[in-house]
Amino acid sequence: MAEPRLAVRRKSCPGSVRKRSRAPVQPSAVCSPVARKRLSSAEGPLAETSCANDSEEDMFGDYDSLCGNDSFLAQVDDIEHKYLQDEKLAIKAPGEIIPGNLQPGLPQKKQVNFSIPENTVTLKADKEDAFQVSERGAVDNNQEQTDSILDELPSSQLLYFEKMAELSFASRIPPASEGMNKCVNPSLEKIRSTSSFCHGAEHRNRHTDSSSDSKSDLFKTESLKDHLKSAMTGNAKAQTLQVSKTKQLQEAVLSEEICVARKTIESSSVDIGPFYGLPSKVKDLFRQFRGIEMLYDWQHDCLMLESLQQRRNLIYSLPTSGGKTLVAEIIILQELLCRQKDVLMILPYVAIVQEKIRSLSSFGIELGFLVEEYAGSKGRFPPIKRRIKKSLYIATIEKGHALVNSLIETERIDDVGLIVVDELHMLGEGSRGATLEMTLAKILYASKNTQIIGMSATLNNVGDLQKFLQAEYYTNNFRPVELKEYIKIQDTIYAVDSKTENGFTFSRLLNFKYSSSLEKADPDHIIALVTEVIPKYSCLIFCPTKKNCENVASMVCKYLKKEFRAHREKEKQDLIKNLKYIGNGSVCPVLKQTIPFGIAYHHSGLTNDERKIIEEAYSAGILCLLACTATLAAGVNLPARRVILRAPYVANDFLKKNQYKQMIGRAGRAGIDSAGESILIVQEKDKRLVQDLINSPLENCYSSLLLEFTKGMQTLLLSLVGLKIAVTYEEVNNFMCSTLLGVQRQLLSKERSLSEIIKDGLQKLIEKGLLKGRISEDNHSKCTLTVTPLGKATYKGSIDLAYCNLLYRELKKGLEGLILESNLHLLYLTTPYDTTSNCSPDWMIYLRQFNQLSGAEQKVADIVGVPESFITRKASGQAIRKNVDSAVVNRLYLSFVLYALLKETDIWSVSEKFNMSRGYVQNLLNSAASFASCVLRFCEELKEFWVYKALLTELIKQLTYCVKTELIPLMEVAGVLEARAKQLYNAGYKTLAHLANADPETLVKMIDHLSRRQAKQIVSSAKMLLSEKAEALQEEVEELLKVPTDIPTTY
Repeated sequence: MAEPRLAVRRKSCPGSVRKRSRAPVQPSAVCSPVARKRLSSAEGPLAETSCANDSEEDMFGDYDSLCGNDSFLAQVDDIEHKYLQDEKLAIKAPGEIIPGNLQPGLPQKKQVNFSIPENTVTLKADKEDAFQVSERGAVDNNQEQTDSILDELPSSQLLYFEKMAELSFASRIPPASEGMNKCVNPSLEKIRSTSSFCHGAEHRNRHTDSSSDSKSDLFKTESLKDHLKSAMTGNAKAQTLQVSKTKQLQEAVLSEEICVARKTIESSSVDIGPFYGLPSKVKDLFRQFRGIEMLYDWQHDCLMLESLQQRRNLIYSLPTSGGKTLVAEIIILQELLCRQKDVLMILPYVAIVQEKIRSLSSFGIELGFLVEEYAGSKGRFPPIKRRIKKSLYIATIEKGHALVNSLIETERIDDVGLIVVDELHMLGEGSRGATLEMTLAKILYASKNTQIIGMSATLNNVGDLQKFLQAEYYTNNFRPVELKEYIKIQDTIYAVDSKTENGFTFSRLLNFKYSSSLEKADPDHIIALVTEVIPKYSCLIFCPTKKNCENVASMVCKYLKKEFRAHREKEKQDLIKNLKYIGNGSVCPVLKQTIPFGIAYHHSGLTNDERKIIEEAYSAGILCLLACTATLAAGVNLPARRVILRAPYVANDFLKKNQYKQMIGRAGRAGIDSAGESILIVQEKDKRLVQDLINSPLENCYSSLLLEFTKGMQTLLLSLVGLKIAVTYEEVNNFMCSTLLGVQRQLLSKERSLSEIIKDGLQKLIEKGLLKGRISEDNHSKCTLTVTPLGKATYKGSIDLAYCNLLYRELKKGLEGLILESNLHLLYLTTPYDTTSNCSPDWMIYLRQFNQLSGAEQKVADIVGVPESFITRKASGQAIRKNVDSAVVNRLYLSFVLYALLKETDIWSVSEKFNMSRGYVQNLLNSAASFASCVLRFCEELKEFWVYKALLTELIKQLTYCVKTELIPLMEVAGVLEARAKQLYNAGYKTLAHLANADPETLVKMIDHLSRRQAKQIVSSAKMLLSEKAEALQEEVEELLKVPTDIPTTY
């Protein structure tokens, strides 16, 4: 039976948040004693169990000597004699049930009665000391009976029962019963678990007592008391292993509950066990790691949906901060633990992937599954096939697509039981949306057993998405904290009210006295709006551009009173010191000015280290105001009491409803605020547009396959043929009808049908040399298409089809004269093509950097087609007669930036040297690492490029971490960036093993600005990574030692 509904609540959740309670549900009588005991304890207050004295527990329980309870031994002896003399008990045939108890005269509490689930095996002793095995239905016994003597028997007695049970199983179970459910008699499992720690003693005593006895000898009539005495004496003499009996029992309970939950989830029953089909330990972990005590009503209702019970695909939509992710995580754990299948979770951004890796690694360590990162340059294709543990792959959209391709190619897609997609509305967003659509369409087509769960806060045309994903739909308007929407025009604030004609109603006038100078500096009254909430509460200001973020942050702190500096002053000073440390002595002058007032900016111009430190300081309340761009709304979760939209624009584009909803969704922090507020600042000229924005529905989600032709349609067609999903025009056409584009094909231009678009796309792939075959007018549907080696390398490397031929030519040319004196030539080959369009070289810097190169390195410029004379003429402002490809020129310039980065490993100094923002340099580095991994996979598919494999493998590692070699092992841990790696290394944590075995409390004391939660996450992530590496090596060892099945033999 499902536990009383749990609803996700933080401990500090205000009383205003609605709750729903239920009467406790009694455990079913058919549960094992262990499970029932666990369930009953779970219904009480959720308190952590102290195990401080586990290791000191007496292995005999309450019986500390043979003489410690003579009455009990005498009672056992009496039971034996009376039972053997009972003439009413006849010997039954195997498979038949024998009712009754060992001693009818004993009180119920002392009866040995193993109550078991349906369709399992019951053991009973006949008068000849043999055991009968029988299959039976569930028996409704009293709970006190079922818990009975198991909880009172010392380990030696449990050992005896186990031994006798095993012998009976070996001799009595008929062949037809051997395939029965592995979860045989949970009570017996408890015996085995509890007695496992004295197994060594039993093993040692076996030779002295009866080493030459056969199985039949053990069935000779012998006193049960003598057996117990013998076993207990042996146990007393044996050395006690340092294993807690409580811990053994807890592990037995967890194993049993997973087994029971797995059985229950496979059935169509709604009765799903302790915690939505999961062990009670999962609920304890959510409380321990997240502070979650209960689930919200909607979360319970969603998890109990019939569509989820029957494993149908599901789309669910709720406002931001409604708790969507927790539902997905519970479903993920059900798949990993109960159904024993791998899971793929697709998230939109690298930062969110890394955040989720840190968050779920702790669960993986405790529950025995692996968490693997697929983002940037990280991830194996195909992933290692695990024999024992299951994997949770957490991936970006691009890496998720490559992972699915590799699983389809190796015929392992059915190993993945569940795909979870966050921000499902991104299906309609450009090339990334096209990639997501391709991924989901392939899964739907290639695997009928893989469930898809999609979630989003901003969905409108759900019908199209349901049809595409063949999914059910669930929605709810729940928010844990009420959101109040306002707009501000001049000094008047209006409440958003959809019931009124124009959508607004008067709320109040701003009560803040502005001087003439302040009015000129702050015409939008931002200072008045923020001082109403800070520093006591937090505030976000969304700005249209990066520059605007910095300007707003500077302006606000200029006019704030000095009292704001006193709020958490020491912590803010420490924050500036930390920023200076990670910048190798440099700190942004704007941040240096604003942080003393608790203010900072947040946009892509920050380095990864800076962004992480600012986010942590804001979450801790050290910073109370962030001026940020729209990317924060879709990124990491940083809620606020009040959200201010500086203008209804993102860059130069007017705000979309989806973007507006995401931004205002950050208002209101569950468990902290009683309400959240959003204020949109509007100029008179934009009033009509804002009214339309407020009253309009969310934007529809449309397929991007056609808009992104080389990254969308052509890439999909190429991979369909390459993966042999569809190899004829007819099969391709059938597949395309099942995509989102196929569902929405009525929206296509009347001039070109979907079939004509498909035909045109295949023809272009043939012309590019990526496919082979012919598409004629008459029999194009029957012609089989095949992929060329170049085509296979292109889709496996995830290379944009617009650049695949160019990449091939440049790599081929590199073989003729690759300059290996340094890695400059390799860096040029791995500089992303799509970064060149935004690059405007400073020609004086270009010439200076070129002149600092060695003679051999300068040859690289000649080889790629940028002669020294061209750079010199450009720097001196002379006319250029020779035509040089600007894309090549820009790409070489960017490779100079990367070259300087790898030599100096200091983003600050390189950004100053090239007069670029440090954020731009950071993003270039991240893009180059990701593209280099794609080029490596491209080269692995083409034998002629074998030489690049070893060279690129090392280069990828350098680009990914861009630190000194000794820091790389620490940087591999999710959430550990360069600054933190330096702190850990200097504190003596120099390897992955050091981190994995670190004490979080010691870390907090030794590492500055490290919270207890962060320390625990770092240790958990390190343990998970170490476990992954150990598992991979173990798999390799087992594969090497496996005996081949096709060894030649002589007859």
